[in-house]
Order: sequence, then structure tokens, then C-alpha cells
Amino acid sequence: MKIIPLERYRPRAQAGDLEQARRTVREIIAAVQGHGDAALRKFSRRYDRVVPRGFRVEADEIAAALEGCPGDLRRAMILAADNLRRFARRQMRLYRDFSLRIDSGVTAGQRVLPIERIGVYVPGGRFPLFSSLLMAAVPARVAGVKEMAVFSPPGADGRVASPVLAAAGLLGLGEVYALGGAQAVAAMAFGSESVRAVDKIVGPGNVYVNLAKLAVFGKVGIDLPAGPSEIVILADDSARPDIIAADLLAQAEHDPLAVALLVTPSPRLAADVQNEVKKQLRRLPMASPARRSIRGQGVIVLAASLAPAIAFINERAPEHLELQVKQARRLARRFTAFGSLFIGPGSAEALGDYSSGLNHILPTAGAARFSGGLSVRDFLRLSTTLQVSAAGLRRIGPAARRMAEAENLSAHARSLDKRLHPFGFRPPDSGGILRL
Repeated sequence: MKIIPLERYRPRAQAGDLEQARRTVREIIAAVQGHGDAALRKFSRRYDRVVPRGFRVEADEIAAALEGCPGDLRRAMILAADNLRRFARRQMRLYRDFSLRIDSGVTAGQRVLPIERIGVYVPGGRFPLFSSLLMAAVPARVAGVKEMAVFSPPGADGRVASPVLAAAGLLGLGEVYALGGAQAVAAMAFGSESVRAVDKIVGPGNVYVNLAKLAVFGKVGIDLPAGPSEIVILADDSARPDIIAADLLAQAEHDPLAVALLVTPSPRLAADVQNEVKKQLRRLPMASPARRSIRGQGVIVLAASLAPAIAFINERAPEHLELQVKQARRLARRFTAFGSLFIGPGSAEALGDYSSGLNHILPTAGAARFSGGLSVRDFLRLSTTLQVSAAGLRRIGPAARRMAEAENLSAHARSLDKRLHPFGFRPPDSGGILRL
């Protein structure tokens, strides 16, 4: 890892031809929209090098995966799901139906309604992220979503990874498809002979999956457009270099484009962590994405003091933020933009990825400035209601009519006139508020 003074740090531009990726995604979406299952088979053969006998996974295969799941892993999944459920239920308490008397004869209300049907994308391949299925499905269930369809790319044998199927079985999810990539997103959005379209798509994926989600947004909802994963660790001399190095590498192994940053005012800690990262890298497999990630985006940022370090981090708005500093709990109040915040040396980011009850589907690339991570809110529709009596119309109707007139929306004004005239109201001859 390079050590760079804060004032000289510039984020490295991400590699890759996004325009070519966008063209590929548009081609895939158009083909699936026009040709359904035939296009899905074509792209499965092209990108996954396999075409499953049928895209939908049979119920007995899901049951067999759950039955064959090692007991300790099954218990870990249960604990993680229970903690996610507890956290989601507490979040759900923030969203309630209500009715409010706005004025005499004017009653406005809110109804909290779950989305009817969602699609959950679960990455497969070398890293079958079954934990992402828990992160999406548990809060969705707490929110009241009735239907969930799970999509995960098939392996070389044409099957969805067993841990993903086991997690689906554990959660009682019976609609699982051996289908990945942008073609899975297109199927979720537009449907096909084998797939019924969904109302919203959630879950992480590679650049093609995320570009596809952006492309179909509007036809369906999406959770958030996620980029490469990232972690920022703020640490001082009280921190352990070996733990910091381990946490940086844990994040780096997600993706060659993952971003791992240490920000510190301590030159000694910077040097110690740099050596630790080199040492721990030797223990990772040669094929680990962490090697490219650390070489490309791994940086130790040396700050003059904690104050500029905090300002730098707030501006960056990282997906994951760890505080390994003295008085971490007090300093936590000074951070204003992050996906998830991990306070103190025991709060490993990896706990947020799995078993703490936090959701690991989080905003990246600075999106934490305006967005938060996946929660029950993503599976709810906050719909509003209005009931107005004659007395209420007398109170708020003239103001609405005058505002419509000022916006030159004469049909709006006329719709109010039709209601006001029977009660003896007449619009003014010119300007001003309608008098009662």
C-alpha cells in the first residue's frame, strides 16, 4: 500500500470501458424483452457457459441443499437471520398508518403498504454471496412482501450454489432461478415465458448487473446502484496494525476494484500497517482479488491531525467506516455521511457483512451523502389519503384555486370551482385570494 499525504490524495479513476458495458447491457435487455426465454438461454450459454434444463430450481433441490447444509453453517445462518429480523422489526416501528386532522373538515392520512413482488439478485461464481439473500429477504418479509423471486447465476454444473439454495430453503423461499447477469435483471423487469416480472429489484452484483438495474429503473424499482465495495478506516496510535491490515484486506478481496483506505495522523502506524499488509497478503491465495485491489486502490492517507481526517472522510462518504481511535464513541458523532459505521476495535466490518443485524447492501461511491443502506423502507410504499368535508373545502379550497390560477393551470382551478360554486363561492374577477 502507498502512503500519501492527505492533501496529495486523489481517488484513482476506475478502470474499464463503461460505455461498452452499457451497449452490451442494452443489447441484452432488448433481446430478453423481445425474445424471452430464447434470449435467456442464449446469454446463459454465452456468459455462464451452461444452459440449465429449466431456469426455475425444483423444490426438492432446494430442500436437498438445506438438508445437506453443515449444521454449524445452518446455525450461523439462523443467528444472522434472527438478528436481521430483530433489527428490521425495530425499523418497522418507524412506519405506521396514521390519520391527521389538518384543519376543520380536512383529514389527511398515511397508509403503509408493502411492495407485492420483489426480485432478489444473489451473486454466484467463485463467491456465492448467500448472505446477500438473507440481507434482502429478511427485511422484505418483515415489511410484508408476499412474493420473492431469487435469481443467482448457475455454476459449471448448471446449478445454483448449494449455500444459496440452503439459505432460500431456510427462509422458506421456493421461487429460485438459475439465472444471472444482466439477463436476469431483464427477466425480472420484463418477464419471460419462465419468469413473471417483479415490482422491484434488490441485491448486489457486478458492473453489468448494476448497469442493467439502472437501465430498467422506471419500469421497476431498484434498491440502489452499487459500485465496487469500499472501506475507510480512521485509526491512531491506539490501534493494532495487524487488525487494520486484516480489515483492509477483507474488504479488498471482494473485487479487484474494491477500495481500501486507512486514514491516520500517525506516521508510525502508517508504516506498521503497510508492513502488515505485505505480510498478510503472502497468506492469501495468488488468485485473490485483494492483490489487485490493494495494488490499485489501496492507500494509506497520512493526515496532519484528526480534524482534517474527519473532514476528508465526511466528504468521501464511504460505504463502510471503521473508527479505531481513542474515544471512538465520542468521535462518532462528528461523522455525517457513511453507509455503516463501526465504532471501536471489536466492531469488525465483517460482522456487518454477516451476523450483527446490520444490512450489508449499502451505498457506494459517495452515495451515502444522499442515501442509506437497504432496510424495510425499501420494501414499503408510503401512500397518502385525503378526506375533505364541505367545511374543509371552505378552509382550503380557495387557496388551492388561487395557486392553480397563478400557475396558469385553468383545468385545476375549474375542478375546484365545480366544488366551490354549489356552496356559493365565486372566483374573484381579478387576482387576489378568493373570499368566502
